[in-house]
Amino acid sequence: MKKKYISVIPMAIMVIMLITACTRVGNIPADQAASVNKSPTIEEVAIEELEVVETTQTNEPENQDIIAPTEEVDDTQAPAKDTPDWFDVPLVDIRTGQTFTINDHHGKVILVETLAMWCSSCLKQQNEVKALHELLSAEDRFVSIGLDIDINEEAEDLKAYTDNNQFDWLYVIAPVEVAREISMLYGAQFLNPPSTPILVIDKSGEVHLMNFGIKSADDLYDFVTPLLSQ
Repeated sequence: MKKKYISVIPMAIMVIMLITACTRVGNIPADQAASVNKSPTIEEVAIEELEVVETTQTNEPENQDIIAPTEEVDDTQAPAKDTPDWFDVPLVDIRTGQTFTINDHHGKVILVETLAMWCSSCLKQQNEVKALHELLSAEDRFVSIGLDIDINEEAEDLKAYTDNNQFDWLYVIAPVEVAREISMLYGAQFLNPPSTPILVIDKSGEVHLMNFGIKSADDLYDFVTPLLSQ
């Protein structure tokens, strides 16, 4: 009987320890016990990471490379981007020696006549242009350019020619690249002075070709006036 009593004591001690441990766990508050016994799910981890990313983006400084607004450009004053190359070639006024380009007169109607001093038809046509200037004397948006395409003629002689005939608009000796491009774009006959070639450039930079042959001042007026009113 004594041996059986002694063997029960260790077992009783173990039962007491288990009861004590369970009692301690039972005394933990419910919210703490849940956090101890429950691991976060994959969805909960993903939500926490997303919240961290959003918070980080919200707290980042704004982009410092924002481009400041530029001033508005008046399109009526700026040459069209697709104008021919010869619009930008420097031309020298034989009367004043000043340099200009076709694009310098953007926003105006520009009459360009290709000519040569030896050409009698050119002289007749220029007299009609002179009469046109008289009809448009109050119009400051109209410009005429006499373009001498004969490579053998010089600026000094052309100045004397215009003075003698009282042609007071712009005259230039055409640079080779200008004459070449005009021929390429509008036809070789524009380099044939007796055909009295004339082209008219409107305010937007578009080129309008007139018929060959001498055009009267009235014909020129009827052609130019609608372009001036645009």
